[in-house]
Amino acid sequence: MNSHEYITQVDRVSAHNYHPLPVVLERGEGAWVWDVEGVKYLDMLSAYSAVNQGHRHPRIIAALKAQADKLTLTSRAFHNDQMGPFLEDLCKSTGFERALPMNTGAEAVETAIKAARKWGYKVKGVPEGQAEIIVCDDNFHGRTTTIVGFSSDHGSRDGFGPFTPGFVAIPYGDTDALAAAITPNTVGFLVEPIQGEAGVVVPPEGFFAKAVEICKDNNVLLINDEIQTGLGRTGKLFCGDWDGSRGDIMIVGKALGGGVIAVSGILSNSEIMDMFTPGDHGSTFGGNPLGAAVGRAALDVILEEDLAGRSNELGNWFMDELRSIDSPHIDHVRGRGLMVGLVIKTDSGPARPFCEGLKDRGILAKETHEQVIRFAPPLVIEKETLEWALSHIAEVVQGAEVAVG
Repeated sequence: MNSHEYITQVDRVSAHNYHPLPVVLERGEGAWVWDVEGVKYLDMLSAYSAVNQGHRHPRIIAALKAQADKLTLTSRAFHNDQMGPFLEDLCKSTGFERALPMNTGAEAVETAIKAARKWGYKVKGVPEGQAEIIVCDDNFHGRTTTIVGFSSDHGSRDGFGPFTPGFVAIPYGDTDALAAAITPNTVGFLVEPIQGEAGVVVPPEGFFAKAVEICKDNNVLLINDEIQTGLGRTGKLFCGDWDGSRGDIMIVGKALGGGVIAVSGILSNSEIMDMFTPGDHGSTFGGNPLGAAVGRAALDVILEEDLAGRSNELGNWFMDELRSIDSPHIDHVRGRGLMVGLVIKTDSGPARPFCEGLKDRGILAKETHEQVIRFAPPLVIEKETLEWALSHIAEVVQGAEVAVG
């Protein structure tokens, strides 16, 4: 089958809940992928930061294959020999006392919400059923009904109500609004240190550090969603490190699975983790031996290859180069590390035609929030490869090949 036939098939047999670029990928290696016709592309999205280590990193694939030959799933009805070592490594590298493994990022966010609420009732003394969690406008924490219920994106909510109560939204980056929104029933503040799906929105300098201080002063848990921003993506191991804190509960996912399997979880101290008792939360696949073995290898690669350092060095240089492009269509460039948003001016039309133009030149990037081209390549990418990409990006965003306005 060719690309057109595959796309036609998907349109026929799948729900139309995505609008992908018209490319059908067959294999990948490092920062590169190939379609079914054998055309080579540079991956500048990394599966929304799930492939920080690059496609099919040899150490991660070796761990996957070795574990697949022994044991893949036990459920949590029994122990396995992989989960403990994985969580031990994860706790040591993050500084938290305990970890609770799940699979998808949305599952991990739901887990964090449950932990914060139960802590609020059992420790803080919030009246039963009255716990509140503060969130931010334009947040993206997943697609479950609870999570979309506190989204400000109409498209994410339309037709999916009624929604779970107990969430209060404030403008992103506004610490005055955070302080004003806190009540005696507030148990947590759930926040992305950089908003990825909103268009790689970086908050004002010092926002996260001030939020930590406000939460501490008011006995409110800061719940730090590092699913996209964590594990090296923004130039430090976790984005919260730029402000000196990883929060009271940290949510991890995406790159924790090394681009080959869904691995996620939350990390916190013993007091918060002790809120969970047998039977009140779980996941059949959470902590499975295959995912644990992969997660351990994925974490080792990030740490031992200093992918956070590479991201910081290359990201600063890459953003400077993007900002130097002379184009009437670029509004501005923002980001941290190799999590970069190039914002297209509204009078130049949406970002998607520019992404389509990049695809035609062998570069895969994706628009977000209509006006933003997101660049988030695997952290193993070479500078020479980014230099090649920049020459094409410059020509595409200058608009010669794109119908704009």
